[in-house]
Amino acid sequence: MKGWLRFFVSVLVLLPLRVAAQESKGFVYLASTIGPIDAGIVDALEIAFEKETGIRVRHVGAGTGAALDLARQGNVDLALVHAKALEEKFVAEGYGLQRVPLMYNDFVIVGPASDPAGIRGSKSAVVALQTLAEKSSPFITRGDNSGTHVAEKELWSKAGVKPQGAWYKAFSKGSEGNVPTLLYTDAQGAYTVIDRASYLGAKDRIKLVILVEGDEVLLNHMSLIPVNPAKCPKANLKDAMTFLDWLTAADRGQKLIAEFGKEKYGQSLFIPESKAWKAAHASR
Repeated sequence: MKGWLRFFVSVLVLLPLRVAAQESKGFVYLASTIGPIDAGIVDALEIAFEKETGIRVRHVGAGTGAALDLARQGNVDLALVHAKALEEKFVAEGYGLQRVPLMYNDFVIVGPASDPAGIRGSKSAVVALQTLAEKSSPFITRGDNSGTHVAEKELWSKAGVKPQGAWYKAFSKGSEGNVPTLLYTDAQGAYTVIDRASYLGAKDRIKLVILVEGDEVLLNHMSLIPVNPAKCPKANLKDAMTFLDWLTAADRGQKLIAEFGKEKYGQSLFIPESKAWKAAHASR
C-alpha cells in the first residue's frame, strides 16, 4: 500500500477506536516515525505491552513532522519521533510534556557498489557529502520534512553545502517512507542517507551498499513525547504514560529493544537509551 494511502487509511480506521477509548481509557494511539514501523519493532513492542497489561496500542505511521502535526491536532496520545529540533519546538509550544529518550540506531550513506564518487570508507560523513556535491553525484532526498530528511539537511549544513541542481533530486513519494526511497535510489543508481534498520530490511531487494558509517554525527536518536492534555483534551495521558514507563523500563521495553533483530540480522537494529537502561548497565 502506498505510504500516503496507508497513512490515510490508518487514520480512518483508528479514529473510531480513539473515540471508544475515551470511555474505556484502555487504549493508546501512537504516532510513530515510519522507520521503526517498517523494521517491525513498533508492532513487537505493542504486542508485548498489550499482552502484559491488557491496554491496547495502535499506531499510525508518518514522518516526524506529520506525526507531530497529528499530535497537535489532538489525534494521538503519544509520539515516537526522531528530529530533535522539531521535538523541542513541539514541547516548547506546550503540545508535548517532555522528550523521553527511548532508543537509537544510526544513519548510513549508501550508494552503488561501484561508488563512482569514491566515498567508500570515509570516516567523515561531512567530507563524504562534500565530495558528492563537488562531483555532482546523483543524490536522492526524501524531501518531506520527516526525521530522516531533517537529519540529512543537518548533515548538509555541517558540510557547509546547500545541495541544489540536477544532481540533487527529491523523491516525489518520499512521504511513503525510507524503503520506497531506497528502492527509488537504487533504480536511479544514486546515493542517499538512510537509517541502518531500513537498509537492512530492504537489503535483499536492492544493490545499494553501505559506503559511509560509524561517524558520531550519524547517530539517530528516537524520543517518546506524551501529548499534553491541557493543550489537547482528548489525550489519554494515563495509559500513554503507562506505555511510556513500560517502554523505558530496563527489564521490559528496553530489553526487547536490545534483542530485536539479532536472530534475523545477527545484530540489534536499535540500541536502548532510556535513563533506566543506562542506570542498569552503567557498571557493566
